Amino acid sequence: MFYVYILISLKDRKFYIGFTNDLKRRLKEHNSGKNISTKSRLPLKLIYYESHLSKADADRREKYFKTTKGKATLKQMLRCSLEKHWNNSPAR
Repeated sequence: MFYVYILISLKDRKFYIGFTNDLKRRLKEHNSGKNISTKSRLPLKLIYYESHLSKADADRREKYFKTTKGKATLKQMLRCSLEKHWNNSPAR
């Protein structure tokens, strides 16, 4: 299985979008500061993931989520979760 995942930085409230074949390992890498692109944005919270049988399908979906339209889709899909997160976030 391949996983497309969305993290949100509790520091800057921005998304990180990626894909992997080992979601647990990848989340540990992100939150331990081993990923250069998220190291300065810790802590991170997993807010969404989806699984795919095909690596190509996961790669295509990740690329879509990184577009302006894809980010708008995510915000719409996750609007209740994001509202709840922002209302409870100390970074207001």
